[in-house]
Amino acid sequence: MRRLVLFDIDGTILLTSGAGRRAITAALAGEMASHDAFEHIRFDGKTDPQIVAELLEAARHPSASDSEYISAVCHRYVALLEAELLEGRSRTTVMPGIFELLDALEHEAGVVLGLLTGNVARGAELKLGAAGLDPARFRIGAYGSDSAHRPDLPAIAARRAHPLFGREPRGSEVIIIGDTPADMTCGLSIGARAIGVATGSYGTGDLSAAGAHAVFGDLSDTALVLESILGE
Repeated sequence: MRRLVLFDIDGTILLTSGAGRRAITAALAGEMASHDAFEHIRFDGKTDPQIVAELLEAARHPSASDSEYISAVCHRYVALLEAELLEGRSRTTVMPGIFELLDALEHEAGVVLGLLTGNVARGAELKLGAAGLDPARFRIGAYGSDSAHRPDLPAIAARRAHPLFGREPRGSEVIIIGDTPADMTCGLSIGARAIGVATGSYGTGDLSAAGAHAVFGDLSDTALVLESILGE
């Protein structure tokens, strides 16, 4: 059976030492006198446009539901993120086992690597580049810039995989690897298999409770993770 293997980025592939949060906050700096309302907004498991909307709503900004305004903030955010990542303001850390797992998957016949991430597409590219990963390794992508609603992204990725599969992959042909409960549940509409990794802010119990097919503390046991991805 062929497999479309979709990786989340933040907390799953890498960490950027808070660069994303700092960049989004800075993107809103000219709009608000105080960022106190931002302190309790979680970023993990969400899309960038969703995060911006929630920050604006928390600050009672009049444009919290204005998609064009949110898009403009995301555009400013990407420029600030680039400065954070490429000018040495932030250290990017690749999670254990990622390089080895990607290498192993690329040598498996029938496996197509992809991304399923709340990052806007350019933000994803910047983060992967800062980690020393070529974005071109991931032949399929579904991003926060495609939809602010994360559960929309698996079907988008499946549609984009149609030319490679000759059809839209469904069910256990689609594997979503992520570190949040939102990653575990977002693929339910297409029957995707979710694999959790507790290298973000959630523990193995949280990911199991969200319906993960398998959960790992990290992805360093390449053979065991491969078995979970490729098994029937």
